[in-house]
Amino acid sequence: MAEASFEDLVQAAYLQTFPAQLDLIAEGDPADFLYVVMEGCVELFAHANGRETTMAMVRPVNAFILAAVLKDAVYLMSARTAHKSRILLIPSENVREAFARDDAFARAIVVELANSYRTVVKEQKDLKLRTAVERLANRLLRYDAEQGAHGTVTLPHDKRTIASLIGMTPENLSRAFNTLKPYGVEVTGPTVTIADAAALAKLAQPNPLIDDETS
Repeated sequence: MAEASFEDLVQAAYLQTFPAQLDLIAEGDPADFLYVVMEGCVELFAHANGRETTMAMVRPVNAFILAAVLKDAVYLMSARTAHKSRILLIPSENVREAFARDDAFARAIVVELANSYRTVVKEQKDLKLRTAVERLANRLLRYDAEQGAHGTVTLPHDKRTIASLIGMTPENLSRAFNTLKPYGVEVTGPTVTIADAAALAKLAQPNPLIDDETS
């Protein structure tokens, strides 16, 4: 974006540090700010009929609730800090003004929203085309690749959160881990050992049209 537009946004923004497990926004509230995670991690979640589910985990450096800000609409999700986090809050009105006058910024936002849309499509394919065990197997292979493909994975979130992310209950997650034992998967607390990555991949059948986060 243009330097002048950037300076306007920065001058209007607030950089704040929040403790873990602090509610930032509630679904149904007006989108007053665009949030950018600079440090830490934020959990996006939603409620309906007495149930709660994790929608996404946002890590640096990423923004969230961008669509609601542009549409001047209410939040469709709630958000809370998963860890102590530093977050940049940019007033929604300033974001919309920059979008209207700065062509480069507008193009960047369109690309960001396109990436978000593709992520949602991949998540829907993962949920609808795979069994719970297949979803877990693919998630473990992804975590292993992100952590260097050494065959030892440190789960990035607690098991309740991971279960919610892949559309399972904690009880189903535990059963799915047990199902993966013959494929060389062992769990000790937050550490998962993958003794036979080839066997796990044969079960998971990873698909770049679902699992490649960069495409």
